[in-house]
Amino acid sequence: MKKVQIKICGITRAEDARLAADLGADALGLVFFHGSKRHVSLEQAQQIAAVVPPFVQLTGLFVNAHADTVYETLQQIPLNLLQFHGDETPEFCRQFQRPYLKAVRVRTDSDIEQAFADYADARGILLDAWVDGAYGGTGQTFDWQVLPPSLRGHWILAGGLNPDNVAAALAQTKARAVDVSGGVEAAAGIKCPRKMADFIAACRGVTA
Repeated sequence: MKKVQIKICGITRAEDARLAADLGADALGLVFFHGSKRHVSLEQAQQIAAVVPPFVQLTGLFVNAHADTVYETLQQIPLNLLQFHGDETPEFCRQFQRPYLKAVRVRTDSDIEQAFADYADARGILLDAWVDGAYGGTGQTFDWQVLPPSLRGHWILAGGLNPDNVAAALAQTKARAVDVSGGVEAAAGIKCPRKMADFIAACRGVTA
């Protein structure tokens, strides 16, 4: 059985990135959206990238960014994946010639089905909670019962996950990948070592 893939997003400090990787995270997320409490500058991102091991995926998160901003970031930060959390079109997402994830704020099952149809070339669809006016990082879950019984393609479960609910979430949804941010923090952008360890241990106790 395959292990559950784990991404810890909203990393703002090199020490948190190093510990997350040591604990077994498969991917780390850097937020380049100025409207986020977890936003990092290019200088911060470079410091974090310098400590990321070679087989851990470094992901850059953008929300309705100008294409030039994404290109500039790619020139300075060795990102393995791009993650788009706004209203980006499929054409916008694919222009950077880099694997990408497209986040969808879920209200109904049709939101999910439409995303898979529209972003067929995405590396994966990230399913997050709908909160009016917010583009992720809200700490809210969505109704996992709206997930279609059989989802074809790669997808990531996000939104309100934490060490206490992730095992139940995986059991109910059969997700093979999860994304967590606020659920493993001591404060916004500051990861809690114990929460990260407990979250990863809970995931590793479940086989996808």
